Formats: sequence, structure tokens, C-alpha cells
Amino acid sequence: MIQPKNARRARPDMPRYGVMPDETAGMLTWDWVERQMIEARNYWIVTTRPDGRPHAAPVWGAWVDDTLYFGSDEQSVKARNIRRDNRAVVHLESGDDTVIFEGLLVEAIVSAEIQEAINNIYIKKYELHPQLEEDEASLLYRLVPHKVMAWREKDFPASATYWHFDV
Repeated sequence: MIQPKNARRARPDMPRYGVMPDETAGMLTWDWVERQMIEARNYWIVTTRPDGRPHAAPVWGAWVDDTLYFGSDEQSVKARNIRRDNRAVVHLESGDDTVIFEGLLVEAIVSAEIQEAINNIYIKKYELHPQLEEDEASLLYRLVPHKVMAWREKDFPASATYWHFDV
């Protein structure tokens, strides 16, 4: 079973939902999370405004080498929020096949190889070229996870799985 770097898989402790931390049968694998991230069309980015109000916005993105990359205009609400406080939640659209990341959004400086992989994903998935490397008003971000929560509704609570990352 493939595990992400610097992470340990665990069962959440949620007995009121029928999730017992010592029952490990049915836990998800990281391969399942990766498949959801690769196949997702939209990723919801949740940041916090200066006054504490949450801000949620869907973005297009690319999952490359266990990392989510996405672009944003440097003056967007989310970019301004990230500059001030880069803690964020990122989740997919499905509540049936759930993947939720908690972590940090940081400006990404990528190699030409990673940029080419991101561009190829955008071309295939969205039928366009992101031109992130050419647009000075756009920033490229990457997600640095601290915790990932995942489950499938069809076999919850058995599939409820967390990954905790060393930070």
C-alpha cells in the first residue's frame, strides 16, 4: 500500500458516528485518495477573511506527485486571504466519496518538469492551457497537508480514514 511521505494512516475517534479508533477493517488506502484527487474537476478552497469570516471558492487544479497545484489572480479574495493566513481547507465536491485536506497553501515555485505536468493536466482536463508561468498577475499555489480525512458514504463508518502528516 502506497502511503504519502511523512504521514501515518489512522482511524478517527468518532464513537457517536460508529467509528472506533481500534477497528481498522475497511480503512481506505492512499491510492483511493489519489484517484479522487486526480479525477476531480473542481477543488473547493476555504480560507479565512481578516474579520474571521470563511471564504470558499472552487478552483481548477492539477494533482502532481502527491501535491495539489492551482492558480489564482494575486488580487483575488483567496490570494489576499492566503497572504495574510495561509491555513486552509481543501475538499472535493462529493459528499459520497469524501476527501478533505487541512493544511497550508503556499506559493509554488516549480521545476520546468512539474510546470509541464501541470500544463498537460490543464490541457487534458479543462481543454485549455493555464499559462501560469506567463501571467504575472497569477500565482501558482500548492497544498501542504497537515491532515487528510476521507470516507465513502456507501460503507461509512468502516471506510473512515485519516492521515496525519509530520509538519
